[in-house]
Amino acid sequence: MLKCGLLGRKLGHSMSPKIHSMMADYSYELFEREEDEVGSFITGREYDGLNVTIPYKKTVFRYMDEVSEVAREIGSINTIVKRADGSLYGDNTDVFGFSELVRIFGVNPQGRKVLVLGSGGASVSVKYVLDKLGAYIVTVSRSGEDNYSNLEKHNDASLIVNTTPVGMYPNIYEAPLDPRLFRALEGVIDIIYNPAVTKLMEMAESARIPSINGLYMLVAQAAKSSALFRGVAADDAVIDKIYRELK
Repeated sequence: MLKCGLLGRKLGHSMSPKIHSMMADYSYELFEREEDEVGSFITGREYDGLNVTIPYKKTVFRYMDEVSEVAREIGSINTIVKRADGSLYGDNTDVFGFSELVRIFGVNPQGRKVLVLGSGGASVSVKYVLDKLGAYIVTVSRSGEDNYSNLEKHNDASLIVNTTPVGMYPNIYEAPLDPRLFRALEGVIDIIYNPAVTKLMEMAESARIPSINGLYMLVAQAAKSSALFRGVAADDAVIDKIYRELK
């Protein structure tokens, strides 16, 4: 049986073990490690496949023997496969996951202004996908040129994507901004999945603005990772089935 798992610093609330148990028959553990332990854990190779989460998606690069073109372009790895010869291959399945989330949401970002809230690790994959889809991307951060104090200049945005943890459990009554202030808004994507309806989504829905959380992205990226672990193709039917069961 394959030994797989999730590497990160704090993983107590992760849904990944449950999701991967629904994918196929392999073990999937949570590996909480401090930064000074990551190198020895990766190079110890006592696993067949790993997912990587905050804050180690960039840290693990130095230990890879080969990385995918996507991972190299965006500078972020969230999936590691130990090959038969013991070499380590790094990839990024968040890109696939967010692409699938945009697809099922049904809002076409091509030629539209999209506000991406946050400039951390999650935003990198989101912006990569949006750029490929032809969006005009504005990154909103706390201290950048475009920040939460001057959002009025972007009230013509068509889509808002939240990549920050604002509104995530247990701080469920918080929102990074009020989507009702944007006159041309066609949709809100919040990649948070706990709670299922964030405060940001709640405000959007009160103004009849369509919204979606990040659960489908989580399941899709897990399915892609699982396929890489096992050396098979990702199955869209499996993604849909697991998403429906978890929703």
